[in-house]
Amino acid sequence: MTYQHVLVEKQGHIARVILNRPEVMNALNSEIMTEIEQVANSFLSDEKTRVVIFEGAGKHFSAGADLKQKGEPQSLLMRRRSAGLGARMIKAILAINQVTIAAIQGAALGGGACIPTACDFRIGSDDITVGYPEVNLGINLMWRSLPLCVRLIGPARAKKMIMLGSRENGTTLLQWGFLDELVARQDLSAASMTMAQAYAQQPPIAVQMIKQSINAVSNALDDALMHMDTDQNLLSQFSDDRREAIDAYFDKRDPVYTGD
Repeated sequence: MTYQHVLVEKQGHIARVILNRPEVMNALNSEIMTEIEQVANSFLSDEKTRVVIFEGAGKHFSAGADLKQKGEPQSLLMRRRSAGLGARMIKAILAINQVTIAAIQGAALGGGACIPTACDFRIGSDDITVGYPEVNLGINLMWRSLPLCVRLIGPARAKKMIMLGSRENGTTLLQWGFLDELVARQDLSAASMTMAQAYAQQPPIAVQMIKQSINAVSNALDDALMHMDTDQNLLSQFSDDRREAIDAYFDKRDPVYTGD
């Protein structure tokens, strides 16, 4: 199948899924998110592929949600369903049976940071910057990604990263456990292939069962809790603080929040 915003390249037992909107830093609009979900689901019937590498074309992995995308006016009912697309995309990546690796370069922000946390492993280049800026726009982190971050770096660091919207460099992310490897930018592709080949050489049935069991243990409460993050996002979008955050951003001033 051919996609408009995603490239899929396969070589032997390894597939590369490349976010391909480099002109907008691979920003995630509804079209590319739908394609990522479709690509992830396609691996359910792919017997040959054993490892899937997620990459971003160009200088950056992904700047996150495409804030320039304008949709048609919707009822609250349909806004709630539409807002669930990101969570469905992340859930589809989590459900990939094969081993998944994110090769991250440049910026990975917001939703662009959520995709790597849904993968089994993450390799970053030495120019990497990762952050969740949602809070500075007056909204919560959604897309089922809060527990993924907590499990990688622990509660206190996750609170700092998500509640302050701070951006962390590769050295810090490696120390915290967010990254499994940190390499020079020119070595990122080779490093991700080396890791992929190591897992591709393992017995696929055993590896995939082990992955599913570990995920079942570590993700056990996610479905019970994270259905609410879409509703939290919709609620926060109606707040005065959300409007103040947006106004302050465009006015290039510090926001003043009231809790309303």
